[in-house]
Parts: sequence; C-alpha cells; structure tokens
Amino acid sequence: MPFMASSLPSSPPRVRVAAYVIRRHPSPALLVFDHLDFPDAGTQVPAGGVAPGEDPERAVLREVAEETGLRGARVVRRIAVDGRPHPETGRPRLTTYLLLDAPPDGPAEWEHRVRGDGGDAGMRFVCRFAPLPLAYPLADAQDAHLGRVDPGWGATGGAVG
Repeated sequence: MPFMASSLPSSPPRVRVAAYVIRRHPSPALLVFDHLDFPDAGTQVPAGGVAPGEDPERAVLREVAEETGLRGARVVRRIAVDGRPHPETGRPRLTTYLLLDAPPDGPAEWEHRVRGDGGDAGMRFVCRFAPLPLAYPLADAQDAHLGRVDPGWGATGGAVG
C-alpha cells in the first residue's frame, strides 16, 4: 500500500490560553509586552499552555503572573476559542481567549524577568498598557478577538510596536 499523509494520525492540538487584560481607567487599555531578548517576536498579550487538569481560568491567571508579574487581575469571561495552527511550525493549537479586568492601581509600564524553571525562565519582558483601540496589530494575530469585547477595539494598522 502506498504511503499517504492523510493516513497518519494527527497530533492533538496544544491547549493554550491568551489574556486580554483590560485596565479601564483613565481610559481602556490592553496589557501587552515585548521580549527584550527577542525583539523580532513582536508585541503580544500574555499566553501559554494549559497544564493537564488545569482549567482555562486558572491557567490564564498563572500565565499573566508568570509573564508580566501582574497579580490581582480578575477573570471576567471566556471570549473565543481559536483553532489557528502555530504560525511558524504549523502545529495544531487550541487557544481559549479570556477577558480579565486589571487591578485599578499599578504602573502603566514596567520590566519583568520571568522566574521559575519553565521555558520562559530568565526572559525579560517590557510590559505596558496599550490604549484601545490598538494602533498596531499584535504578533500572531492575537488581537483578532478584541472586537468581541468591544466592537471599537482592534488593530487599526501600522507597524507593530
């Protein structure tokens, strides 16, 4: 029998979460970050894998704290489930986007170094609250579901910054 790619079992998707952390005052802004060590990675929202047995709400709070150091965010609701594959590897992913309210106080911009022993350990991120609607698209089209939170929020074009 000849080899056929379609006869291979497909690998299960990597289960992930992505956070839209919104600071409401003085005006709506989205928590984003840039990798200091990998500037070509583009501006992103906190996102990452869901551990076996972990629910998306717990995972998203963990990812926000790990990648940005921000604590005290509150999960509001799930927004969307996105099945787009990884943009570079093509590997299947299933990402649940969640809306979170940021704590009302805190800095508008800060640097965070990831602690622990995970794959991100030691990475340095510059975190900030970007005004909404965004003036630029996010890496990996992570801004694709902002319109489900508010129809006026989303990328308006321009360079990633």
